[in-house]
Amino acid sequence: QVQLVESGGGLVQVGGSLRVSCAASGRTFSSYVMGWFRQAPGKEREFVAAISRSGNSTYYADSVKGRFTISRDNAKNTVYLQMNSLKPEDTAVYYCAAEAIVVAPRTPFDFGFWGQGTQVTVSS
Repeated sequence: QVQLVESGGGLVQVGGSLRVSCAASGRTFSSYVMGWFRQAPGKEREFVAAISRSGNSTYYADSVKGRFTISRDNAKNTVYLQMNSLKPEDTAVYYCAAEAIVVAPRTPFDFGFWGQGTQVTVSS
């Protein structure tokens, strides 16, 4: 099993940048595909980005492609989401997720382990 703790959320202005982090417990972090999802009030949880175990492959939702970058540091058991050119519609609780085997990481059902989330608010 793996425990996930997100950090780095906050309030940022439109066009600004923010980096959220997710620290994982355990010694097998590199065995997990990692993902970021987000959920806005009244909306379903949606896929944002995912990264393979080695970090060589990344996946993005169309809505964030070119603005967000997912990365991981397996030595630090941490995955990051760098968010640039933020828009009001990026406002949501951002969740980190992990799963050992994921064929095509695109939905919440692909991941079995979740963090508690961190709030990101983009103000105009």
